[in-house]
Amino acid sequence: MNVDNLVIHLDEALANIKAAIYTESFAIQLLVLAAIYLVSFLASRQLKYALKIERRPQLKGTHTLYGLAHKASDTLFPIITISALKLTSVLSEQYQFDAWLLNVAIVVAVMLFVNSLIRIFVENALFAGFMRYVAMPVLFLHLVGVLPVITDALQSISISIGNVNISAYGVTRVFIFGGLLFWLGRASNTVGQNIIRNHNTLDGSTKEVFAKLFEVALFCIVFLLLLNVMGINLTALAVFGGALGVGLGLGLQSIASNFISGIIILLDRSLTVGDYVELEDGQKGIVREFKMRYAVLETFDGKDILVPNEKFISSLLINWTHKDPKQRYRIDFSVAYKTDIRAMVDIIKDAVSQHPQVISGDAVPFEERPDCEIDSFGDSGVNMFVEFWIEGVDDGKNRVGGDLLLTVFETLKEHGIEIPFPQREVRVLNEGPSIKETTP
Repeated sequence: MNVDNLVIHLDEALANIKAAIYTESFAIQLLVLAAIYLVSFLASRQLKYALKIERRPQLKGTHTLYGLAHKASDTLFPIITISALKLTSVLSEQYQFDAWLLNVAIVVAVMLFVNSLIRIFVENALFAGFMRYVAMPVLFLHLVGVLPVITDALQSISISIGNVNISAYGVTRVFIFGGLLFWLGRASNTVGQNIIRNHNTLDGSTKEVFAKLFEVALFCIVFLLLLNVMGINLTALAVFGGALGVGLGLGLQSIASNFISGIIILLDRSLTVGDYVELEDGQKGIVREFKMRYAVLETFDGKDILVPNEKFISSLLINWTHKDPKQRYRIDFSVAYKTDIRAMVDIIKDAVSQHPQVISGDAVPFEERPDCEIDSFGDSGVNMFVEFWIEGVDDGKNRVGGDLLLTVFETLKEHGIEIPFPQREVRVLNEGPSIKETTP
């Protein structure tokens, strides 16, 4: 009996579909759909041309905004199509025209549009699956008008713990919108910081300041939106938030101090990414990145030192490359007293000047050219030194001092200049008679 009823219902449904298809309104709606898609396609192409968005640009190395504009250009056609379909559907209702086919087309177009957005903008495979298999079905239920029924059913499934009522609908809403807000926060943070850091009119320090402020502001906005989704009254949290803020301020003084210190460092430009710094405890490294709580120093032996931002302000800091990347260094050596010092000085200057990383030449100021001088008179020879300037720091890949020591050694050996060995002359004074052995 049930099978017969099912067959009857199917036959009735098929009859209704046939009756709807073989009508004049169905043909009119088909023509309207074809016209809307054609006009939308032409309008999207014309808009792309007017905005000068290339079809297949070389995205590698381009600005972040240009990459986003290129991706967003693929959504122009569905956006224009959905807008035209919705406008036509509203006009049909006003003129009492049954535009059921247009309504179906709107649902299909919206679902395809959302799927294309996920494909274009969502790079994380896990969240892309969440959007396709969780968010899109919820959207479909909303478009066909079934979602309110399911929402009422989920709200009826609830438990009460004291004054708190927890329903299946609330848990589901927090799960879906919480995941969406989490992804939006991460994606917006990445895109926003890339846009700020690619801004050519700002220096490095200002970029880092704006990037960190953007990150903090975005985190606060996402947190407030999540509280709103959870149904928590933000007004009731005002007093509690004030008390909590005082408690956190006292208990997290170190974290707050490091965060504020980082902002101060970036604003006064005393330290920027790429600077070579030496801390009070002797640690050295290149500043690679600023975080909210610490800065990352990379040493030449491959280690990363995480230095709290407060340490850069409260302790002594040597910034080797703050104003000028050029640095002056010296190497020491000795020659014998019989050496012709004046001739040897010119020979060493010329040899050191030949090094490709040493700043030299007639166009270089005299005080920055290599210079060889007497340091002192030693016990075994004359102590000499060579001063020279280089770009950067004499360490790691830019190691110059070791090369120049070898150059000086080979130059002295080539010209027969002796490097003295330590010599000592021992004299025995008041030598007495020797003690002879006596036999018992």
